[in-house]
Amino acid sequence: MTDITDAQWAELEPEIPSPRPGGRPRKTDIREVVNAIFYITHEGCTWRALPHDFPPWRTVYNYFDAWKYDGTWDRIIDRLRVLLRAAAGRPTSPRVACIDSQSVKTAGGGQEVGTDGGKKVRGRKRHIVVDTMGLLLAVIVTAANVDDAKAAQRLFAKMPSKDFYRLDEVQADSRYHSPELDRWLRVHHRGYEVVVVSREPGERRFVPLRSRWAVERTFAWLGRYRRLSKDYEHTTSSSEAVVKIAAIHHYLRRLHPVAVPESQRFRFVGHRPKQAA
Repeated sequence: MTDITDAQWAELEPEIPSPRPGGRPRKTDIREVVNAIFYITHEGCTWRALPHDFPPWRTVYNYFDAWKYDGTWDRIIDRLRVLLRAAAGRPTSPRVACIDSQSVKTAGGGQEVGTDGGKKVRGRKRHIVVDTMGLLLAVIVTAANVDDAKAAQRLFAKMPSKDFYRLDEVQADSRYHSPELDRWLRVHHRGYEVVVVSREPGERRFVPLRSRWAVERTFAWLGRYRRLSKDYEHTTSSSEAVVKIAAIHHYLRRLHPVAVPESQRFRFVGHRPKQAA
């Protein structure tokens, strides 16, 4: 079930834009619109395949598109991140963050499509920054052939120091070792720096780096949403919105867990013992 509970809706409702003044009164149930958007993101269906229990697909899409441009998804992300950090007994602003990218194939083309030569993937890249709890701080989507360090400049442009006043360092892998990126951070007066975290010199075995695996864990959480199995969106702005929506739904579940009455794992109805030969 992707429908949100009353407690989860209470966290979202203050950030939902009010109807515009004038004109016809709003007749659409906004909570059902939110449920429909979460359903599409989790189940991965097309807009036109939206079940008839929800509002018309065109109405749902129009709200998705409008909230993408007016910053509604960003405001909800910021609100939930503060609540989750407070519930964990942490300050509202993180001190350490992690950055990484994920290359995914596209379905049907669209804007900004390229080939990641290292991973041999034609499509787009999702670039994200998360705190050590795995909570999303910023996200951008580019063509897959865009260099990570260059994309990081666009990513950090969404993270001004006044909004992340405690942030000291952003941990990354060797792809973000770039004098140009360091210069960009100085010119734009960022109060944090990129710190490359690598294995010990001479170490050839696989060694998990706890500080950097926070971002890998976030990609795993997002991977549970079928709309993110590929990049199905025509524009990168819509791709970024879908990542934010998946994160919002996940954070609502963490903030107000939904009790599952029984296991969802597959079980055989009965067991027939083997017969003797």
